[in-house]
Amino acid sequence: MWLIPESVKIFVSTSPTDLRKSWNGLSNLAESVILQDPLSGHVFVFFNRSRDRVKILWWHRGGFNLFCRRLEKGRFATQAIFSKDQDCRIVSGVELAMILEGIDLTTTRKRARWTPKQSRLL
Repeated sequence: MWLIPESVKIFVSTSPTDLRKSWNGLSNLAESVILQDPLSGHVFVFFNRSRDRVKILWWHRGGFNLFCRRLEKGRFATQAIFSKDQDCRIVSGVELAMILEGIDLTTTRKRARWTPKQSRLL
């Protein structure tokens, strides 16, 4: 399990990516396609055309981390996040974990939860 703080945004590229790219190529895509600074500490997720591979790029403590996953059978269920009118989509850490575990987000439903009101003491 990978715990991502809520302050870190997760940007998922909605267009298929050539995953032969490594740190430099993916950081260039983060700048040019997703329009975000790859050194910001946010997480950038890229899927290939057949959706059986994923690369996750993350800048942390002075260096890039690159996580790769290749499925031997099946595909990632990414229909809920891929869109032709957006270049990227922001997802939560829970949604990313569900996608990587093979859970289809189109068939799941998020239930309402109680959240406390923001304090005005700050």
